[in-house]
Amino acid sequence: MKWIGERINFKDQKDKLTVVILPPKVGFQRYLMLIWMVFWLFVGAVVSVQFFGEYSQKEKLVLFVFMSFWVYFAVRVGRSLLYLFFGREFIRIDENALYVKSATGKYGASYQYFLENITKFQLVTVKENSFQATYENAPWVRGTNKLQFEYMGKTRSFGRKLLEKDAEILFKLITKRIEQYLRRKN
Repeated sequence: MKWIGERINFKDQKDKLTVVILPPKVGFQRYLMLIWMVFWLFVGAVVSVQFFGEYSQKEKLVLFVFMSFWVYFAVRVGRSLLYLFFGREFIRIDENALYVKSATGKYGASYQYFLENITKFQLVTVKENSFQATYENAPWVRGTNKLQFEYMGKTRSFGRKLLEKDAEILFKLITKRIEQYLRRKN
């Protein structure tokens, strides 16, 4: 296995290229998020119990609105935590197709994209001082993908929260391999 930066390892064989992208290393921040999540779940349990109290319709409506926001943030942060602890992206390219699997632990769906139908393969860049760049750096955000392509009229992407230089090297490696396989077929 060879490495691109700290998060991307790949194995380049004659008949296929296999790439594994690990989650970002955020150190103790993921444990702080875990503690926050435990407290967030406790708050949700306490507020949920209040639904059974004797309150007016307006007060129950406020509880319902609060719980709607609570569920939204619990799911968002929960998914980010799962990605930080157990997430992986698997990319495999062989002579016929590009396979992308975004997995949490062993669970995740693998998608197959035939090489002949892949168009507009490109890097996604974010302006350095923009709001999106600041938002991307937050540990509770899963982040956007850095590599994207069009497949059968739809945009597909992978490479969550990659550094620009690592994404460029990975982009060159994958495009080189795809072009190589397409030349062989023709």
